[in-house]
Amino acid sequence: MPCPPATPLFPLPDALAALGELALDLRWSWSHATDVLWERIDPALWRQTHNPWLILQNASVERLRELAADGNYLATLAELAAAHRDVLARPAWFQTACPPSALQRVAYFSMEFGLSESLPIYSGGLGILAGDFLKTASDLGVPVVGIGLLWQQGYFRQSLDEHGNQVEFFPHNEPAQLPVLPVYDANGERLRIELPFPGRTLILRAWQVRVGRVSLYLLDSNDPLNTPADRGVTAELYGGGSEMRLLQELCLGVGGWQLLRRLDIRPEVCHLNEGHAAFVVLARAWSHMRDHGSDFRCALNATRAGNVFTTHTPVAVGFDRFTPELLQRYTEAAMQAFGLDARTLLALGRANPDDASEPFNMAYLAMRGSILVNAVSHLHGHVSRRIFQPLFPRWPQEDVPVGHITNGVHVPSWDSAEADRIWTDACGKARWLGELEHQEEQIRDVSDPTLWALRTTARQRLIAFVREHLQRQLATVNAPAERIAQAAHALDPNALTLGFARRFAAYKRPNMLLADPERLVRILTNSHHPVQLVIAGKAHPRDQAGKAMIRQWNDFIASRPELAGRVVFLADYDMLVAEQMVQGVDLWINTPRRPWEACGTSGMKILVNGGLNLSELDGWWAKAYAPELGWALGDGREHDNDPAWDAAEAAELYRMLEEDVIPLFYHDRDAEGCPRGWVAKMRASMSLLTPRFSSNRMLREYVEHLYLPAAACYAARQDPALGRRLCDWQDALARHWERLHFGEMRIDGDAGAWNFSVPVYLDDLDPDFVAVELYAAPPDAGHPEIHRMQRGDPLGGAVNSYTYRIAIPAGRAAGDYTPRIVPAIEGARVPAEASHILWYR
Repeated sequence: MPCPPATPLFPLPDALAALGELALDLRWSWSHATDVLWERIDPALWRQTHNPWLILQNASVERLRELAADGNYLATLAELAAAHRDVLARPAWFQTACPPSALQRVAYFSMEFGLSESLPIYSGGLGILAGDFLKTASDLGVPVVGIGLLWQQGYFRQSLDEHGNQVEFFPHNEPAQLPVLPVYDANGERLRIELPFPGRTLILRAWQVRVGRVSLYLLDSNDPLNTPADRGVTAELYGGGSEMRLLQELCLGVGGWQLLRRLDIRPEVCHLNEGHAAFVVLARAWSHMRDHGSDFRCALNATRAGNVFTTHTPVAVGFDRFTPELLQRYTEAAMQAFGLDARTLLALGRANPDDASEPFNMAYLAMRGSILVNAVSHLHGHVSRRIFQPLFPRWPQEDVPVGHITNGVHVPSWDSAEADRIWTDACGKARWLGELEHQEEQIRDVSDPTLWALRTTARQRLIAFVREHLQRQLATVNAPAERIAQAAHALDPNALTLGFARRFAAYKRPNMLLADPERLVRILTNSHHPVQLVIAGKAHPRDQAGKAMIRQWNDFIASRPELAGRVVFLADYDMLVAEQMVQGVDLWINTPRRPWEACGTSGMKILVNGGLNLSELDGWWAKAYAPELGWALGDGREHDNDPAWDAAEAAELYRMLEEDVIPLFYHDRDAEGCPRGWVAKMRASMSLLTPRFSSNRMLREYVEHLYLPAAACYAARQDPALGRRLCDWQDALARHWERLHFGEMRIDGDAGAWNFSVPVYLDDLDPDFVAVELYAAPPDAGHPEIHRMQRGDPLGGAVNSYTYRIAIPAGRAAGDYTPRIVPAIEGARVPAEASHILWYR
């Protein structure tokens, strides 16, 4: 259902009508060709907001008339508008690389989307990833539609008081000032979604955001027909208590699915970006029940095939949980409508379905409701399989059905203008629009002076930004005029510049550099090899420990006059601050406590800009690190919350800065002042890592490894006969599994081979419903050895019993192998859809 054209508060002159089209497509947030248009309208407002729609809303009639009479401006506008339409109409990677398939549409559900600072509906890494995902889908032509919530206040805006304490502000997101459009139905009325809640109906309004080829639909509860309390359901991202979070997640999952139905969008694949969106599993199954007259379990089997779940959480306590009573209260109407009992529903979110006191876990619902599940880095895959092990008792951890696709960043959103020119000259304009096979060798040919000039220019631009930002920051707390004036001279454009910007939380250890303040001061004040530090980050409003760490940094800065202009804490870390930092710093420092950084993408953003990483061996860096690419902290093992280990790592961090990083930056410079060793590391990092950790690579892996298989599976399961067979298979497993057992195994050696045979007694279970496997655990960190045994003739004197046999090379001791019985049927995924397993002995 198309949205009617929107107009600014002051109607645009006809000659400038294309400005509205361009301003409402967030493609401008990464394709900067149109920047010249907005800067001409209001240079100061553009520099401050980077929000074209806001600029149009606030442009005076007089200024618009001037531009409408400016022939050069109109010519530029016409050219850019035509180019914009041409790009959106042109076939992209998906249309040319992927043959016609069952995949026509992917619905991507996320609690937050970080597309631009002009649309503040994000808090951190999860939202930034979701925004980069949509932008990449537009670039590659992947048929994605985003589903989220339009937060009335977003996360929060941060200020620092005169003592360095974090102060939170919650400015209202006025939709008229945001690049969003209301959605209307076929009758021209505002499209509204209704959710039945206890004693009332919650109304959700729908909005559309254009992201190039992709549409993002957002729901908000700020409808005058709702109660005041319900109008605030979508007020604050990650705000409120458990009940508020439940309501928000019902709005996202159930409301989002209803919105797709109202828009007549029927996705083959629903992608759940974290467990917040897991209620779409239920909503989709309920729609299938209504459409096909099936029961809930068969509907879940049919729809699960099209659900994909990405988990970002590195610790089990990070999953959202709700009390059984709370969940039942808000799903009672749906259970009555679809004939569900509470135990069946609650079992989907419990490790032990028979434990009536166990809370309902949203990640468990997502896991049980999805055909494919992925973590967001190689290490996080191991961590996630350990976390979800309780859902697959007696299965080896490596068999827990969680794969991994490492996150990536949307490179065009994070590269500087200078970096963009270098990459364009070396690799062409289409370098991030398809395959990435030639970028490595092409960027390696860039000269040392060119790469060093990139760093120098980017550092100077960052310093200019920091000085202006810091002056505004000090002015907001009525700092003395002298301090504000001094801020105009902060930082040295030729000094090694370190960057640290994270959410301030204990596990990220943002104060590791403060472990030995005197040593840090010596590093920063070395007159021959000066070092400077730019810091940014927020603590959750209820995280007192995180706030204390922010105050500790500001106390350190304030108490050391010799550090004036050498260490800067930038308040209100958002996408604009992040963009400037990742483009400008020479070295990005990251110090999480392994393995609590599921992936981490901030360090990826500096790659395209020639920045280097010094990071804990956690998340993406655990696989990316090599000595020629950057520096690694830690020993690659887990040490939990050990103060002694934290102290040891802090000492190692200081040592690396003193002995490795700083000398490499300042020594071995050629006649032009270019540090050859540092630039060699830059070149290696840029060429090897930028393509590997781009969202281009990430999304193509999603398409090839998750979306296409899920869409094919979903299409197959629309056959009612297959759906019924899957349900019969699961019923039979439940009835008979406890009575399955093995007989005595025999092992014979013959000419370098082991011959295994074992009787198997299957009760009344169809033998085609199981497989008997010979299993050997991996001798190291590799993959297990699994051989499928062959069913022989029935055993005499026994019912539905067979001898299973196999011969394998005698490369390992016979005692390493153990038979096991596992569910098996064509078209099903085990153990995702049947977690039974029986081991010999």
